[in-house]
Amino acid sequence: MPAARLHLVRHGEVHNPRRVLYGRLPNFRLSTAGRQMTRQAAEYVQGLARPIGSLVCSPLQRTRESAEPFAELFGIEPVIDERVIEPTNVFEGKRMSRAVVNPLNWWHLRRPSTPSWGEPYAQVVARMEAAMRDAWDRTESGDAVIVSHQLPIWITHLAIAGLPLRHDPRKRRCALSSVTSFERDGEKWVEVGYAEPATVAGSIDVGAV
Repeated sequence: MPAARLHLVRHGEVHNPRRVLYGRLPNFRLSTAGRQMTRQAAEYVQGLARPIGSLVCSPLQRTRESAEPFAELFGIEPVIDERVIEPTNVFEGKRMSRAVVNPLNWWHLRRPSTPSWGEPYAQVVARMEAAMRDAWDRTESGDAVIVSHQLPIWITHLAIAGLPLRHDPRKRRCALSSVTSFERDGEKWVEVGYAEPATVAGSIDVGAV
């Protein structure tokens, strides 16, 4: 039997004192608050009283650290999957508030529907869909958990909901350590829940692609 439900979990707050867009840059770890957030997310999923049969995470440090409480609470080792990683972005390492007002960067902003500054949205949807299907199929029983990033989770939500992929990044419904849950209806994904179990008041959330 495949999985019964699949949860896309966003990582917790990242230690980012310079408030740059960190993207796929190495060595961006969770903050102390971020570790507390990931624990709250894992405890929320545990509180659903649904067994977890598989755990997947992106290879980046912040998602691997965010998977640790799930591994501890459910006694399961995470599988690293490159397909659920953060998209590429030409603005990595920069403060977006400064980058967007620099005329030298405007060429990268010319096609927001693609987007022209990084990996195409359609490509992100395709790899996330493939990773979700694989996690679903190899889960012998219970639910599957995938720890990923804001953009991949949000763009997956838009695609499954049949909404345009172009969007305003400031209006994403995908808080730190949030949990977006899906089930299968035949060959279709159906979103069945969204929760923000972590305490995010005062958190810094400016580094997402």
